[in-house]
Amino acid sequence: MKTDSIFYELFANLPETFFALLNLPENLAQEYQFCSQELKQLAKRIDGIFLPETNTKPIYFVEVQFQPDENFYHRLFTEIFVYLGQYKPSQDFHAVAIWANKNLNYDLPIYYQCFQSLGKLNIIYLDELNLTSTDYIGVEIVKLIVASEEKAKTIVENLFDLAQTNIESNTKQKDIIELVEKILVYKFTNYSLEELDKMFTLTDFKKTKFYRDTFSQGKAEGEIEGKIEGKIEAIPNLLRLGLPPEQIAEVLNLNLDLVNQFIRGNPEEN
Repeated sequence: MKTDSIFYELFANLPETFFALLNLPENLAQEYQFCSQELKQLAKRIDGIFLPETNTKPIYFVEVQFQPDENFYHRLFTEIFVYLGQYKPSQDFHAVAIWANKNLNYDLPIYYQCFQSLGKLNIIYLDELNLTSTDYIGVEIVKLIVASEEKAKTIVENLFDLAQTNIESNTKQKDIIELVEKILVYKFTNYSLEELDKMFTLTDFKKTKFYRDTFSQGKAEGEIEGKIEGKIEAIPNLLRLGLPPEQIAEVLNLNLDLVNQFIRGNPEEN
């Protein structure tokens, strides 16, 4: 199961989940942006970073591990220190290691133990978390990732109910439903899609008005976004022809602010 990418997708869609796992107020997510960042010196990207909007909050680096890896802590801190040296942020940092279970963990090397003593390293074992019944959809998704087959069915039913009642955005509802389906495919690799449909009553759920409305809305929004992106791609050519932003907006039937925003973000096109 590709748990690391699943978790990063979960944090991107529901960043409150990360802070809930740390027993911190979920509304902290409003003060952070979850992203990945290029590390040029390592020729790779660090995928799990929560960047604060102010200098008073720490940067959170999160790494998810569901397989044995004796180099895990070396890799985590190497990536953190390369990031700090490359980007030189003014904020402090906090590292979070999320393990599937305690048996996978390796002893923390002595030269990193000071970070744990200072409260700058959190080690989370998902099998030891007290993930009791909740109405918070992000925690329910974490429960699904680590649940047995027997418990998964009840959790899936609850997740679909929560998606209908607690999530207002059609786009976010669609993303959550697709994430749940992806988890089931990755988690139960011995079953076909048809068998999963029967096990988790996905076929019945997909017949509901909520599911049809959500995905038809998402499809429509995707088509609109695609058309806008196509028009934006034409802006550089029109700029090279010498057209002013006002005329470009009129020709492409785009909002003038959107055209000016593109030009500001791409000064080399001027």
